[in-house]
Amino acid sequence: MANKVYQKTFTRLEAITKATVSLKAPGVSNDELAVVDGRLAQVVKTKGDLVTLQVFSGTEGIPNNAEAIFLGEPPTLKVSEELAGRFFDAYGHPIDGGPEIEGEARPIGGPSVNPYKRKKPSKIIPTGIAGIDLNNTLVSGQKIPFFADADQPYNIVMAQVALRADVDKIILGGMGLTNDDYLYFKHEFESAGALDKIISFVNTTEQPPVERLLIPDMALAAAEYFAVEKGEKVLVLLTDMTLYADALSIVSNRMDQIPSKDSMPGSLYSDLAKIYEKAVQLPDPNDPTKDAGSITIIAVTTLNDGDITHASPDNTGYITEGQLYLRADPDSGKVIIDPFRSLSRLKQHVQGKKTREDHSQVMNASVRLYSDAANAKTKLENGFDLSDYDLRCLDYAKDYATRILAIDVNISLEEMLDTAWALFAKYFSPAETGIKQALIDKYWKK
Repeated sequence: MANKVYQKTFTRLEAITKATVSLKAPGVSNDELAVVDGRLAQVVKTKGDLVTLQVFSGTEGIPNNAEAIFLGEPPTLKVSEELAGRFFDAYGHPIDGGPEIEGEARPIGGPSVNPYKRKKPSKIIPTGIAGIDLNNTLVSGQKIPFFADADQPYNIVMAQVALRADVDKIILGGMGLTNDDYLYFKHEFESAGALDKIISFVNTTEQPPVERLLIPDMALAAAEYFAVEKGEKVLVLLTDMTLYADALSIVSNRMDQIPSKDSMPGSLYSDLAKIYEKAVQLPDPNDPTKDAGSITIIAVTTLNDGDITHASPDNTGYITEGQLYLRADPDSGKVIIDPFRSLSRLKQHVQGKKTREDHSQVMNASVRLYSDAANAKTKLENGFDLSDYDLRCLDYAKDYATRILAIDVNISLEEMLDTAWALFAKYFSPAETGIKQALIDKYWKK
């Protein structure tokens, strides 16, 4: 809390909406925190001396003569090594029964790193999930979302990525989590003995939706501390960004702003970009040719019946460097990362360069044969006769989905490549794979 000498107090409100109050308060800055009638609020708009405050818990019952105390500072997070292994709310206060953090208070929501000072991402982040590592390889400093229907187990995948990823710190930003989801993350992290490298900021469904707007900035403020000052490789997991966008919409509508597409505020693109552009690979200050810390962002964007044209996924796709698409595979009964609709735009920076030489060829052959299986399935559904090749493709596709694509498969990238070669040899001739002869001579499973 700010020192009282910097606090300003006013007792006359000019206007009250469902989410905001307005009053005349000279010398107040944007994003500054305040307490209105005992409720935490934040400045969201200034016009001359007229200030609009967003009241996080709502304005119901606030009178016109309510006391408004300005705290003289924006939201902050105390940063130190003590953050590791802890769970916090949207304001950075512990919710795990542990003590408050001792450390330097840093403002959240600051600018992203100057593009001139960034380094081209070139380090692989293995996750143990073939739909990512094999087909859509994740690179440090990348920003990429999971697109998933609301009934998909995306939070389970997030927990798996957190526990498998080869990084120094994992930072979870949970927005609108059910209590079951929150307890699931907590149980999984504790059971795996991985709490020492995981930091969680959580807003549950029982808490005001507007508080979700603070979660990404809290998570990224912690990420910047460990990446910039400690030189660590940090992975930030944000779930669910659709609920974040819904919170933006709530505030926008209650402020009587004219909505844009799908009732979202016109600022949605810049609001999302402000978060995703925090992803960065930093160069070593002593040797710019070497890597220092990094922030990689994986976020969940839930879809409404697979609609990727909604404003949230649509804007997200313009900002991020690809997407990972979760879907249920009816043939194998598994949830997989769809090889057709998923894409990592940075994978070429590491495939075959930081991974085994056959990586790109195996990936391309695997997906092409899986595509041939999809064509064979269409022929079958339309009553056409299937060739021997079609039948082999269908058997391959089920095996490929079960042994490689399924999200519950946890193997190394080398094992993924070896498994793919074994499936090629089981169902196809070397010529049918289309892989270069030199690689076939070296890796084909006799």
